[in-house]
Amino acid sequence: MCGISGIIHLHGQSVAEASLRVMMQAMKHRGPDDEGLFAEGSVGLGFVRLSILDLSPAGHQPMFSADGRHVIVFNGEIFNYIELREELKALGCAFCTQTDTEVILAAWQTWGEAMLHRFNGMWAFVIYDRQTQTLFGARDRYGVKPFFYAQNDERILFGSDIRSIAAVLGRKPTPNDDAIFNFLAFNRTDYDEGTFLKEVQKLPHGHCFRLQLAPGAPAEERRLRPRRWYDLRRELKEPFSSPEEYRAMFASAVGLRLRSDVPVGVCLSGGLDSSSIVSVLLKDYQKRDLNTFSAIYGQGQHGDESAFIRLFDGQIAHMHFTQPDADSLLADLDDLAKAQYEPVPSSSTYAQYRVMKLAAGRVVVLLDGQGADEALGGYHYFFGFYFKNLLRRGKLGALASEVAHYLANHRSLYGLKTWAFFSLPPAWRTRARVMQRGYLHPDFYQAHANNGANVINDELYGSRSLQEALINHFEYKLEHLLKWEDRNSMWFSLEARVPFLDYRLVERTLSLPDERILHRGMTKSILRQAMQGTLPEPIRLRRDKVGFETPEAEWFRTPAFQHYITDLLHSERYARRGVMDMTQAREIYQKHLARQGNYSREIWKWIHLDKWYEQFIETP
Repeated sequence: MCGISGIIHLHGQSVAEASLRVMMQAMKHRGPDDEGLFAEGSVGLGFVRLSILDLSPAGHQPMFSADGRHVIVFNGEIFNYIELREELKALGCAFCTQTDTEVILAAWQTWGEAMLHRFNGMWAFVIYDRQTQTLFGARDRYGVKPFFYAQNDERILFGSDIRSIAAVLGRKPTPNDDAIFNFLAFNRTDYDEGTFLKEVQKLPHGHCFRLQLAPGAPAEERRLRPRRWYDLRRELKEPFSSPEEYRAMFASAVGLRLRSDVPVGVCLSGGLDSSSIVSVLLKDYQKRDLNTFSAIYGQGQHGDESAFIRLFDGQIAHMHFTQPDADSLLADLDDLAKAQYEPVPSSSTYAQYRVMKLAAGRVVVLLDGQGADEALGGYHYFFGFYFKNLLRRGKLGALASEVAHYLANHRSLYGLKTWAFFSLPPAWRTRARVMQRGYLHPDFYQAHANNGANVINDELYGSRSLQEALINHFEYKLEHLLKWEDRNSMWFSLEARVPFLDYRLVERTLSLPDERILHRGMTKSILRQAMQGTLPEPIRLRRDKVGFETPEAEWFRTPAFQHYITDLLHSERYARRGVMDMTQAREIYQKHLARQGNYSREIWKWIHLDKWYEQFIETP
């Protein structure tokens, strides 16, 4: 787990090492253990290292192939590197280190681009061929590891962190108002290749690129043009035949992610996903000397799952807890904004930030349950897609039964409301979201309502079936969660690993029939069945969905936050941006204070958006 960066001059100028060092220093938190750079002609590569595998100097990057022809900078982990190394040895390759980086280099020289389909892991890397002056880069299947870039006719900049690119951009970055609109209206980011900066894009997950930099190469071959190497829809495999088969694959995914030369811990929320990871570690791998890290808020507080976490008392050697509150959030706002760099639509990211801060210094690697909700229908709005598809297929008896079970289990109309919402025409869905928000400035709405919302409305919200919705969540939603986790963990020099996103697990889970995902009003059916006898029953049979939520609604009613938010909503700087109708926003906050509704999600977005403008856009 590291940070990579690079500068490519397109007209032959040499790369200045000083510029590379500026990029590296801007993300030094990603790699405090070592650093290195490569500059040859118009190509410069930078690297900062967080040592995970082969802690010796042999793991230094940039790393060269044995013949010196190829040089790589690599961020991530290839978990099956041991098996691949043995396969490559049988083909005649020799190895000098115990790193997965060297395995990538040997795989590239042996299999070329086809190696990507052999990797089980998370990665973003570039390999430069010094002989042909060709640069190849690739990103993992689902976007666990980041890769950002900026390009014009003169140069290409890339890095694991946007701040590295911004550090050498040479001017103040420009806000991407389309991204801001969709953030406020839909709570969505990272649904396409854009970022919150107009100048910076990201290499989409499951994509690669190739640049030909030799003199005389055609101009189009000197542009970074992402090309898909992995398409989840085309890679679906036979579904699991039984819960037992699912469990065996899940246990294998967890076991692979234990490979490390540094201590490993688990983010334990008390929910089904992280608790399943812990339970498999305890039962299958006898990891009693385990460190877990949890955010709690006090019994009875919204988001507190301490009662479920405490079911592991006596089984786990080291259970660590952090208790965020309104005062700590207010004190941490600036640092959280710096860690994330871009706005996030939920204060749950703060709970994760505090968990990572708690883990720093105790472990270096953390396992986490990210991705299970997207693969196994964990969000309750997935019932809306399920009901919609049952109606479309004329399965009226099954529909009536599933609706009845949903209402009995959850005593909520949310699943029915989402069914109605997903059945609306796209333009109506946009208008419904904007009317629900009520505070977007009319001019801002008119300018941006149709720019990018088609991806969210037509693809994400317009899914015709549950399976299509799950796949679309991998394509258009999952990545923002992975980005927030990467930034929170790397801010504290930690590596986060996500067993539920082992591609072997994903490709067979998303082939399952609907009833293996949602059944009798319950989510994650196959996981619940698979974990019988492994997971504590109160967790396995939980009906609620909490996640990493915080008691933000009450936090924003405290005197300290009342003062902060009131000042914010009366500030000239916010009004000048033309994003929000400040009068409407102030009225919404007064309703929140009067307990005439819970508007905490919107309030959080106002706060974090302001911090982003203040720190990265409007500050010289």
